[in-house]
Amino acid sequence: MNRLNRGTGLLIVGIAVGAAALLWSAQAAGHTWTASEPVEALLFGVWTVAYDTQAPQLSLLIAAIAIVLFIVAAVARIERRASNRSRRSSDKSGTPLAPKIVMASTRGIFSGPVTVTVLIPAHNEEASLPLTLSSLAAQSHRPARVIVVADNCSDDTVEIARAAGVEVFETVANTEKKAGGLNQVLAEILPGHGPNDIVMVMDADTRLDDGFLEAGVTRFVNDRALMAVGGLFQGEEGHGLLGQFQRNEYTRYARQIRRRRGRVFVLTGTASMFRPLALTTIAENRGKTIPGRCGNVYDTAALTEDNELTIAIKSLGGLMISPAECTVVTELMPDLRLLWRQRLRWQRGALENIGAYGVTSQTFRYWVQQLGIGYSAIALSSFLLLLLVTLISIDYWIWFPFWMGVGTIFIAERVITVWRGGWRARLLAMTILPELLFDLFLNVVYLKGVLDITLGKRASWGNVTPADADLAENDTGVGGQR
Repeated sequence: MNRLNRGTGLLIVGIAVGAAALLWSAQAAGHTWTASEPVEALLFGVWTVAYDTQAPQLSLLIAAIAIVLFIVAAVARIERRASNRSRRSSDKSGTPLAPKIVMASTRGIFSGPVTVTVLIPAHNEEASLPLTLSSLAAQSHRPARVIVVADNCSDDTVEIARAAGVEVFETVANTEKKAGGLNQVLAEILPGHGPNDIVMVMDADTRLDDGFLEAGVTRFVNDRALMAVGGLFQGEEGHGLLGQFQRNEYTRYARQIRRRRGRVFVLTGTASMFRPLALTTIAENRGKTIPGRCGNVYDTAALTEDNELTIAIKSLGGLMISPAECTVVTELMPDLRLLWRQRLRWQRGALENIGAYGVTSQTFRYWVQQLGIGYSAIALSSFLLLLLVTLISIDYWIWFPFWMGVGTIFIAERVITVWRGGWRARLLAMTILPELLFDLFLNVVYLKGVLDITLGKRASWGNVTPADADLAENDTGVGGQR
């Protein structure tokens, strides 16, 4: 497994660097840039500016746009083809969750009304748990059961849960963090669940918005082949500029999923609902057609169990969706240290997951995403470095109308994509540079994750939730890739 992980890192780095080098070589060979004298103009009668009308060759621009469109279309085509093949598959051994198989087995059978059992893995969550339980109690479709999975808690989490009138499941000798605790409770409750007894897993630092459960249940009722319903997450208020960066990031992701009509990349650990059939089928196929130990729903070797579970369901042919009506509010990281630890865990876990599953039609998009992040890290860092060198070197500023136009389009895109976030989100997006620096921070995290996995460095993170920031080893608060 260690050699496999190293190979994943080397492959992604090699392709990303190779693509960047190829583009640079093509640009250098195809066009020699020659300096020209800038033209001066007087603006508003008081401001003298220098500008240069030079722009990249039209043929180069057309070629760049064509390449981008080709890559996007190819990825979309492969993803759509994989989805269609899964829907029509009759291979019970390879894709037992395929819609065609599921629909055939449930045709004409009424399994009773849909009920919801909520599992809340919690490790020292006394501060956030009350709000989480209150949001469940306020749902229009009330859950049949709420079980707080207390894992090695040393605070009042258990007492708070019992005082709220919900069930408590205390893990026994669990050393496998959140995934291990969920495996223990699922092994106990799944045998008694029928086809319509939905299981929901949500973080103890998450608050469901009104109507989440009702919208999710409606989706399951209307589509008997649907295996999972995920939520779209929003960041809580507060935490200053760093909090706004994270809220903008989450707002853009939610917009992207809405534009994809709910076709989700990752079933968020903040709150997701599953059919028992999906969970039991995953447990049966662990160690056979998908990674993990047979009998476990969650792969305890995965750093990001939510991302891994998503790939597992897709690999088994299952359908999933994150409807726009299913929204949640989740905690944000209040400082850079915690944000670094959280994102490094997410990034390292994502790389390990795709390495474990290999390149398949179901994982192809995930590989392309990682390559895209790698290429963007090279492009953004090069852009900021060249900008800095330019500022240090020039005697006076020269404006290029072409690049000003490109920049204007870029600013418009950044503002439009966070429009739902309110005026603070729009103002931050409009300033551009702070968000570019935040993106650079995320790129550094990405590079650190790739470097660690390539060098075979052991992954070991503690809890990354603000409420438990100083505890070292047990990580059950934040569930994988949100």
